[in-house]
Amino acid sequence: MLMLTEWSVRLKALAEVNYLGQLSHPNLVKLIGYCCEDEHRLLVYEYMASGSLEKHLFRRVGCTLTWSRRMKIALDAAKGLAFLHGAERPIIYRDFKTSNILLDGDFNAKLSDFGLAKEGPMGDQTHVSTRVMGTYGYAAPEYVMTGHLTARSDVYGFGVVLLELLIGRRAMDKSRPSREHNLVEWARPLLNHNKKLLRIVDPRLEGQYSFKTAMKVAQLAYQCLSQNPKGRPLMSQVVDILETLQSSGNHELQSGDGAVTLYEAPKGTIGSPAKKRSQNRRDGERGGEAHSNPGNGRSKSEPMNDFDRNNLSPNFVSHEK
Repeated sequence: MLMLTEWSVRLKALAEVNYLGQLSHPNLVKLIGYCCEDEHRLLVYEYMASGSLEKHLFRRVGCTLTWSRRMKIALDAAKGLAFLHGAERPIIYRDFKTSNILLDGDFNAKLSDFGLAKEGPMGDQTHVSTRVMGTYGYAAPEYVMTGHLTARSDVYGFGVVLLELLIGRRAMDKSRPSREHNLVEWARPLLNHNKKLLRIVDPRLEGQYSFKTAMKVAQLAYQCLSQNPKGRPLMSQVVDILETLQSSGNHELQSGDGAVTLYEAPKGTIGSPAKKRSQNRRDGERGGEAHSNPGNGRSKSEPMNDFDRNNLSPNFVSHEK
């Protein structure tokens, strides 16, 4: 339930009613009703028993989200965005982040807070121009620089959240060393390196995923975070890829093929596993200075649909020597 008084917040409430009052999808939070009394406005939503993804993903104590649950949440959220982008008049969500992804009692994910949502371009339009709004760390670079908004701006935000799910760090974290404040700037160059990737994956996920699946998720995040919006996939493509990864990942774990245990100390190593784990994470952080493969970049002259899902091939090769 949300009580609204300030004028700017009332405008956001109108956007909420406008979109959630017309749209219905399993991965969008339901607006139960609203009422007005004098200067007050009240919005009532369905009860989401498990709270936000942010609360569970970054909690310091207690149970952590498992790999399979994180991938299910990513898929649910992707379906919600794909639905918005595929509407008769496309809707750009514009504020995709962990705090806006709510979880019900069974941890099904739904998008909430449509206060910044905007109707997308139509016909011959390539973008809509608008005042830059959103959350720093999640907003697409081209949108921040120009105010030009497209559905691919949402894809970038999804890539940030997928990276948070993979690594277990916040998009912006000033408590870490200065070069690691911005998760995308620090981690994206490492997503193309097999060994370095495994050193930065959330250690709480140890033994829960297959190597191949982790690499494919990392490659998907890499593509979603492309500096060139034309190099990012459509959300419908993201849904297809995540569905394939979910089914193949479950099969690999059930068969015991390619299961990964992070930071396992070699036989004869002196010191506790905890110390070895800490040393490996520091090695991975130093690897943040590595550069991504130039061949994966996108030029400004490339066509609109230049995302290539073949980049997610299981034959992906590390660039490390």
